[in-house]
Amino acid sequence: MAQVLEFKLPDLGEGLTEAEIVRWLVSVGDVVAIDQPVVEVETAKAMVEVPCPYGGVVTARYGEEGTELPVGAPLLTVAVGGTGAPEERAEAAPGAAPTVGEAAADSAVSSEYSGNVLVGYGTAGPAARRRRVRHESPAVAKSLAAAQAAPAPAPVAAPAPVAVAPVAVAAGHPGPVPVISPLVRKLARDRGLDLRDVRGSGPEGLILRADVELAIAVLEGPVAAQETAIAPAPVAAPVSAAAPAAERVPLRGVRGAVADKLSRSRTEIPDATCWVDADATELMAARTAMNAAGGPKISLLALLARICVHALSRFPELNSTVDTAAREIVRLPAVHLGFAAQTPRGLVVPVVKDAGARTAESLAAEFARLTESARQSALTPADLTGGTFTLNNYGVFGVDGSTPIINHPEAAMLGVGRIIPKPWVHQGELAVRQVVQLSLTFDHRVCDGGTAGGFLRYVADCVEQPAVLLRTL
Repeated sequence: MAQVLEFKLPDLGEGLTEAEIVRWLVSVGDVVAIDQPVVEVETAKAMVEVPCPYGGVVTARYGEEGTELPVGAPLLTVAVGGTGAPEERAEAAPGAAPTVGEAAADSAVSSEYSGNVLVGYGTAGPAARRRRVRHESPAVAKSLAAAQAAPAPAPVAAPAPVAVAPVAVAAGHPGPVPVISPLVRKLARDRGLDLRDVRGSGPEGLILRADVELAIAVLEGPVAAQETAIAPAPVAAPVSAAAPAAERVPLRGVRGAVADKLSRSRTEIPDATCWVDADATELMAARTAMNAAGGPKISLLALLARICVHALSRFPELNSTVDTAAREIVRLPAVHLGFAAQTPRGLVVPVVKDAGARTAESLAAEFARLTESARQSALTPADLTGGTFTLNNYGVFGVDGSTPIINHPEAAMLGVGRIIPKPWVHQGELAVRQVVQLSLTFDHRVCDGGTAGGFLRYVADCVEQPAVLLRTL
């Protein structure tokens, strides 16, 4: 006989507490193997495929696409062992309707102790089976017996109900009830519907929520029709043009995580912003010369990142975080540089680890890899966490300046606007030069304006005279 095992949404790491179902990879009735991906979910960090630790036949799925589930909530159930025949699935279904005086046994085995179920990590054995027996109180038994002994009320004359789909109310049948979802069972119990009188439209006769709702509508149809017939006709209300309804967009997934982080940053961090214009003509010429020499192309973002990490080595106060509980400033030894990237899923901030130890060529390669992964929604939680400083190139949107919100719990963010030709005094004469606006938003708790201004001025000097960086490129 098949045994139905319940697979719960596992802990995906990084302190995540919920995930949104993006796409089911299996359907009810499909045969799955151990560690086969069954659902694609989106967390606040990334999109991942979740493998199932059991092999067998999928008997139920919990949640439609777009539903957000907390960690530990049931994802699906799998019938393990047996031949997979319909009668075995029905017998293995947990939560069969108990009869008076009988005990209902909970045969579902939880996957809570299945270990790390991400692909490649394997699984452990399921937890030991435990049975739970529910005893009915004498008062409930007496009330049920009295209800059965009471004479049935005279039927109310009403028009015959319209014939409905495969779901119908039929005569009660013996044996276990083919229903798995506890929500379906609760709905039937609350409305006084005996599930033994319902034929399911799901695979192998499985009773779905739609079946129960339709059966309830059939049973309550005559009473509703009678109440409608005797109700007084409503008074016609004056016709008025209805205002269009406002659209409500749930704050969840990436959008919800961004909202929470920005709100926390704005609440906790006393930020300030300073900015300066810089002549980037020499920097653009240096990049052109580098790429003309052959080899991998060096991006402008990589050069700006190299300037940024070199400036942080001179002003380490800005590569820090604030421990509010201990009331301490924590200066971090390594620079993990985040950069803002716009993707179809929204704004994300991938992190280049150990950016201070990379050359411009290495930075360009890592920027390209992370950007492509972001576009394909293939970033892992590790790619999106651990940043110590953020470089925000909002010039790609065609704007000159911005006062961004710091990426909590970091202490500063360097913003780079668009590089455009502008009149500029160069060597005492007016000329057309490639000018860029640089801005620094910083946590005023970690440093004063002198430090922030010194950092930004050094970055601007390197942009205007990139030859000072030849030793570190």
